[in-house]
Amino acid sequence: FHSDKIREARADRAHFESQLQRDADGVPVNKLSVKGVPDGADVKAVAARLQEIAEKARTEGEYNKIGEIYGFPVMVKTESTAKDLFDCSVNRFFVQGRSGILYTYNNGRLAADPKLACQNFLNALERIPKVIETHERELAKTKEQIPAFEAAASGVWRKEDELRTLKRNAAELDRKIALSLKKDEAKEDEAAIGKQVSVLEPPATKAERPLPGNETKLRVR
Repeated sequence: FHSDKIREARADRAHFESQLQRDADGVPVNKLSVKGVPDGADVKAVAARLQEIAEKARTEGEYNKIGEIYGFPVMVKTESTAKDLFDCSVNRFFVQGRSGILYTYNNGRLAADPKLACQNFLNALERIPKVIETHERELAKTKEQIPAFEAAASGVWRKEDELRTLKRNAAELDRKIALSLKKDEAKEDEAAIGKQVSVLEPPATKAERPLPGNETKLRVR
């Protein structure tokens, strides 16, 4: 991401520097043109048109082209926010790079002073080197973090490998336990089938005899 932005911003800087014009004192000439304003109009007329756009434009979140500066499109976008329970629409201004990067100055807000308002877009283009520096700095940070990311990723893979090994070992142990239980059950079944049950009959009993002295005596008359 940052590498692409650096390349695109460098291309924008090269184009801007090749087109930039300066006056006799070496000050950059503001070559801003705005739709609805005739060429050669003074700063006040251009600023008045910009303020009108800032107050009335409603782009519904889209970027609309309103002018041009040194071959770069000048864009406006309406952003809606909620403040104190009321919907509030704010227009922000940008200069669009040749590859789509949006450059801003003063967070895209116009100054009240006419000259400063018109200067907003030239100032945005002059910030291209700052944009490049920002992406270069972020790219350097990302490169510094790559070893840490790789180490973390390697650690995650090692943990996943260990977890898979533990799961395989647990599954193998469960399988062995199940086989052992089946073998024990088979042995018990065989023992039950081969066991003979002996039925013991009670011994025969002798005929009961009367106890001595209890015999019945027969008397003959």
